[in-house]
Amino acid sequence: MHEHIDFPGRSAIKVKKREEPGFTYPWHFHSEYELLYVIDGTGTSYVADSIQPFNSGDLVLLGSNLPHFWKNDESYELVGSQKKVKYVVIQFPDDFFHDQISKYPEFRLIADLLERSNRGIRFQPKVVAQVSNLILEITDLKGFERIIELMKVLQMLAETNEYELLAGEFYQPEKFEIDGDRLTSVMHYININYQHTIKLEKVAEMAHLHPSAFCRFFKEKTGKSLLGYVNDMRISYACKLIIEHKQTISQVCFEAGFNNLSNFNRIFKKHTGFTPTEYYRQFNKN
Repeated sequence: MHEHIDFPGRSAIKVKKREEPGFTYPWHFHSEYELLYVIDGTGTSYVADSIQPFNSGDLVLLGSNLPHFWKNDESYELVGSQKKVKYVVIQFPDDFFHDQISKYPEFRLIADLLERSNRGIRFQPKVVAQVSNLILEITDLKGFERIIELMKVLQMLAETNEYELLAGEFYQPEKFEIDGDRLTSVMHYININYQHTIKLEKVAEMAHLHPSAFCRFFKEKTGKSLLGYVNDMRISYACKLIIEHKQTISQVCFEAGFNNLSNFNRIFKKHTGFTPTEYYRQFNKN
């Protein structure tokens, strides 16, 4: 779903500080940059082809038109649950100080940061500790002071190497630019149901296309086949489960949406370069 963001009074920045029962916005994208700071909450983040857990203190910068959504743990949805997620969202247009950032050397690091954000950036706890108070201060500021404080935060984030890129190396952000609801409804369905059987006929029907036409359309927009995209998501989730080490490899296989252990092992090694067991050992070694 493409989200249209209104900026009150034509302001350059939109800031929201929320405390809610859980994240509710579905799989979506928008042309604005977004800085999301989770003050308190746990769950799973979905950014393009990346699936990762998030916890309190999570800080992510999302680039223009990068599809994403955050889903809280099931414990937030239990009847009678009093759990809430607290977060701050800062959004600013894709043309924010564009001429200055692209032209003057003083803005070079911020320009590089915004370029990297096309794949989504998750910052390490050490960095979050340095900028979290500034982010909270922004929620209380107005006008020019708010812009200055945001620029300080962006400069601090631009100067650090303590981060990880979220979307895969070959992810093509330009392919997700606005294309009506045809692609976004399919992507949301896949992101919710990838652990189950995804039938070509079903998603093609959602896109109002013949299956063969859908395959061409999906490959053009994502750079991957439907099966390749779904397997990417399943392997990402399997990696998370293996690292947690709460299930056997066989259980991980079926939990992630595969129905054949040997097929799972083959695809896992193709994606990661390791067997599931080797992957766990490698992770713990590091």
